[in-house]
Amino acid sequence: MRVLLIGYGKMGKTIEEILTERGHKVVGIVDRSTEAKIKDFSKSEVDVAIEFTEPSAAYDNITACLEEGIPLVSGTTGWLDRRENVEKLCAEKDGAFFWASNFSLGVNIFFALNNRLAELMNPHADYKVSMEEIHHTEKKDAPSGTAITLAEGVIDNLDRIENWSLKGEGSQVENILEIAAVREPDVPGTHEVVYESEMDKIEIKHTAHTRKSFALGAVVAAEWLPGKKGILSMQDMLGF
Repeated sequence: MRVLLIGYGKMGKTIEEILTERGHKVVGIVDRSTEAKIKDFSKSEVDVAIEFTEPSAAYDNITACLEEGIPLVSGTTGWLDRRENVEKLCAEKDGAFFWASNFSLGVNIFFALNNRLAELMNPHADYKVSMEEIHHTEKKDAPSGTAITLAEGVIDNLDRIENWSLKGEGSQVENILEIAAVREPDVPGTHEVVYESEMDKIEIKHTAHTRKSFALGAVVAAEWLPGKKGILSMQDMLGF
């Protein structure tokens, strides 16, 4: 598989290592440290691109790949306010775009568990729900994309929650899920969802030990993507 890497930070370098281990070829690297541009590569040269950059760059990278007809796997968060534009362009170009807020298999099982727990808690209004996420200090967006996906799972399955907000950005409201975003050095990522009443507390928590689980998931998604069309996700690949 011929892969174009977009972004060459810690995650990009880990992805490159895994690609090499699995017998794939990196045909180019687009990053602030290189002179290469996405438009320098055509779909005849690249089987798939993998993009891990930052919120300010992600939208332009995604649309550039779709314009060039290059299937794309992206794990960058913080750009979803423009998702509708990406979906429209992907349909116009008959492209393939795989996006996930988190590529870890464990996290995607955690997503399913979160959805089911919210369903079970729906009749029990005495329990208040809250969330905390912890990431490394280099992470640009808050809350994390993973936390937002978890919040959306709660909103979809818990009738008394209508939206989410970042803790500290406003006053507490009964129907709003507050997300506490903590930044600490050298933390791959921790997410915790808590339901608490006067009587007891129920907690579910996922802790990442290494970024490699995210990188491996992105490579597996890239291996799966060629030949597919449309907007795709971990749920599509894993059959959840």
